[in-house]
Amino acid sequence: MTPSSPEPAPRGRTRRADASRNAALLLAAARELVTESGPEVTLDEVARRAGVGNATLYRHFPTRADLLVAVYADEVAELCRQGADLLADPSPADALFSWLDAFVVHVATKRPLALTATEGPTGRRSALFDQWHRSIRATASDLLERAQDAGAARPGLTVTDLLALAGGAALTGTDVAHARRLTALLRDGLATGG
Repeated sequence: MTPSSPEPAPRGRTRRADASRNAALLLAAARELVTESGPEVTLDEVARRAGVGNATLYRHFPTRADLLVAVYADEVAELCRQGADLLADPSPADALFSWLDAFVVHVATKRPLALTATEGPTGRRSALFDQWHRSIRATASDLLERAQDAGAARPGLTVTDLLALAGGAALTGTDVAHARRLTALLRDGLATGG
């Protein structure tokens, strides 16, 4: 079960359609509220926005941390889906740098959620961060390798270099627009023109 997966149905039973719908409503409401107000949203606000009762919310997400983990896990999954879709782009360089732009926006805007979703003394942060970083790293690696194979990215560039440079742009930019500008400038230094 991934952090964004709702709890499984009891053995031998399928999950009721309304339960799946409620879980999706709760995640959508939480995502909207986090985008609007930051990760300090209350569970009551989420239940109210989703149009379900608090008992329904607690059945799906027993703690605020469980809900925030699910929201952030979905954000990471979406970023990785974007990368997978971009593998079909006819221009490997455009695909790589389009995804890097999305990655920079993700880091610049979702970092507080990521940190809040994994706070606590349980050691949970390292396990979840490792899982999320592996997914992001694999996506970046596929796009970088494709661009390098096409002669469109420097051959000595590693995925570690690429993510460190893009992450640096995301964290040091004065705002999202500035971070995206820094990423566009990176393209000039990382692309080969192939």
